[in-house]
Amino acid sequence: MLTLWDLIPRPRPRRVARPMPARPPAPGSMRERYDRLTRECLAEHGVRVRKWRTSMTGCAWEVRYTDGRVSRLIEAPRPRGPMSAAVFLHEIGHHAIGLGVYRPRCLEEHHAWAWALAEMDRRGLNVTDAVRRRMRESLRYAVAKARRRGLQRLPPELAPYAE
Repeated sequence: MLTLWDLIPRPRPRRVARPMPARPPAPGSMRERYDRLTRECLAEHGVRVRKWRTSMTGCAWEVRYTDGRVSRLIEAPRPRGPMSAAVFLHEIGHHAIGLGVYRPRCLEEHHAWAWALAEMDRRGLNVTDAVRRRMRESLRYAVAKARRRGLQRLPPELAPYAE
């Protein structure tokens, strides 16, 4: 026996689109090289990414726990090209050279950039003019900031970046 409810059309269940599995990068492609760079650098230096940034900025820090453990953390863009790779490696470089080892802070910035560019050269990654310009502008800013904060003696390595 039919009821009134049987006469009311029911909406069909929608097909749920399943997400396509991410295609692994082709062997030898630049994407694969940047992915390998990311995995290897994070593992080698014991660093964890707190957040992948969408901008070309980064930050590196350590958290020291009372039981003696140390967490090495960064925020940086995911390496997808020369600029993002340089910023990522710069933040890894802070941990590679040791946070707080070089004083003043602008000298640490210089050594972190030097480490990043040397690592890009070592891995055969393209160090573009834009990357070199970014490094120069970053170091000019770091030196100017140190001077504003009362830096008395500028390390000789940073003389080219003083205005």
